[in-house]
Amino acid sequence: MITPLLEIMRRLRDPETGCEWDTVQTFESIAPYTIEEAYEVADAIERSDMDGLKDELGDLLLQVVFHSQIATDQGHFSFVDVVEAICEKMIRRHPHIFSEADNTPGWEQIKAQERAQNGKASALDGVALALPALLRAQKIQKRAARVGFDWPDKAPVKAKLLEELEEVEQAKTQEDIHEEIGDVLFSAVNLARHYGVDAEQALADATRKFSKRFNIVESSVRQDMNNMSIDELEEEWEKAKSSD
Repeated sequence: MITPLLEIMRRLRDPETGCEWDTVQTFESIAPYTIEEAYEVADAIERSDMDGLKDELGDLLLQVVFHSQIATDQGHFSFVDVVEAICEKMIRRHPHIFSEADNTPGWEQIKAQERAQNGKASALDGVALALPALLRAQKIQKRAARVGFDWPDKAPVKAKLLEELEEVEQAKTQEDIHEEIGDVLFSAVNLARHYGVDAEQALADATRKFSKRFNIVESSVRQDMNNMSIDELEEEWEKAKSSD
């Protein structure tokens, strides 16, 4: 069933008869759309919208096909090469499923071997730079922890977070404050990891909760919130919290 989609994209990219917009696109120009479609897939899952998920997965698949067609046009690789590469990778990373050999290496050991073969010596190599900052921090910390670079328990992690908060108070310049706030956020991600909490999801949930409560406050007050005191707003906020 993938053939019709591949043919549609080939025709859209045809330099003589294709779509004016599609023919001029590059990897760089459509990368933001690829990221956006991935987030829309996650959003449909979050809302348990199966019809929406079907549509969003199609949009995401289109992005894969689009990138593959650009690569084909430039002589790099084809969609078939993409499929073959991921099939080979999944088989290679699951020897306990696809191999009859005993004592097969684990997932992390296999990935470490792959990084070494690709000239990536550091445990941190391969973590995508384009990931959201919170998610990238989480992945970087997990990579470091796998090679033993980690606090033994939660106590020093909590202490480090408090230390970073104090350094924000001591910062003198905006540049210093910027740096220290970054350290606070990084330490907060580390604390979440030690508690077994996904920091990205936790922040998403907290933001969703705030938005819900804020909307309740907006609906309950009958005046411009700019004209209300902080005590009045706090009272309305507590009412909103009690409705959870």
